[in-house]
Amino acid sequence: MSLSGVVASLAEAWTELRIHKTRVLLALIGVALSVAALTSVVALGNMVRESIAQGSEAQSGRPATLTVVVYQRDGSAMDAESVTAAFRDVAQRYSVEYSSLTHQALVPFQLPNGVMPVQTQVVDPAYAKMRRIPMVEGAWFTAEDAQRLAPAVVVNEAFHRQMGSPDLRHHPVVRIESGRPLDAVVVGVRRDQYSDEPPAAILLSDAFAGLGLNVEAPSLELWVPEELGEPLIPAITGDLAAQFPGADVDAYRTDYAAYGDPLGGLTWAVGGIAALVMLLGAVGLLNISMVTVKYRIREIGIRRSFGATSGRIFFGVMLESVVATFAAGVVGVMAAVAVVKLPVVQRVIGGGIAELPPFPVEAALIGLGSATLVGALAGLVPALVAVRVKVIDAIRY
Repeated sequence: MSLSGVVASLAEAWTELRIHKTRVLLALIGVALSVAALTSVVALGNMVRESIAQGSEAQSGRPATLTVVVYQRDGSAMDAESVTAAFRDVAQRYSVEYSSLTHQALVPFQLPNGVMPVQTQVVDPAYAKMRRIPMVEGAWFTAEDAQRLAPAVVVNEAFHRQMGSPDLRHHPVVRIESGRPLDAVVVGVRRDQYSDEPPAAILLSDAFAGLGLNVEAPSLELWVPEELGEPLIPAITGDLAAQFPGADVDAYRTDYAAYGDPLGGLTWAVGGIAALVMLLGAVGLLNISMVTVKYRIREIGIRRSFGATSGRIFFGVMLESVVATFAAGVVGVMAAVAVVKLPVVQRVIGGGIAELPPFPVEAALIGLGSATLVGALAGLVPALVAVRVKVIDAIRY
């Protein structure tokens, strides 16, 4: 069929839709609802999947996160300074963009109710990008924070409440009662990881080293492309084993995807529900399309008697269904976007994560594509019936 024929068929289909608007409206309400349900299910499924993935990345790192540790076989302490230098050299040698030294320490902070040993995580600035640290106030460390005379500290919400919830714009300070008392500037507040979490803090590695506290050998975390995760493990292990011949070196993946995609089941479940929803909509549309063609058999016979070809009749009937379902698909997708963007839905999806997942474009495309496909399939059977109608029988109908 030529381009002019396609345009003529589309115009004819639109005219027929306007003529039979009551029956079409009944059909399209079901299709629009089905598309809205389909798009909502796919969008919410993808957003929940992204939310779960972000939560997993906050706990264990993004794919692929490698953790490297060096320890003495006899259980004695490693020299923290030499391990730190070796780890930084490894990150630089393999051109790893995001890497962080990390270890835990108890740091004595002076709070309003007295000096409290606070569980403190010691990291490098890249750690927030690697772990999606959710900030509720202020900001994460910057490169300039490493040069501060008064060290910068990020605290959790519980620590912030213990301080009296000061405004970070006024640069509140909290005293660290180490070998020499030192004031630290609170630059950010991260979200509590769970309800009733005790006060916790995060310090930069260089700042912690200057506190005069006992420094343990850190571990090293590297965020690398997934395809490089496995090849880098033996290379890093060999490098460090050569530098520390009397020690053991362990390098392994810690991210949630280390043993495959644990969210694959959710993807299949969402796909199955979406397919069932669209199937129900297609069955309803097919029934109404068959009834519509039955009432138009006489009209089709008259058009055939005036020279309308089988192809013209076929495409005309099928395009009516396609154009109608595409329009219904647009309405359904708009309704799905409105539902997913409701504040209550956004709070449920985004609770506890750093970045709220956006409405997935693929969900809208799936909704429109499914509506068009259903329209084509639902219009195919009536179109075949219309083509096989004999002219004389149709006129007598």
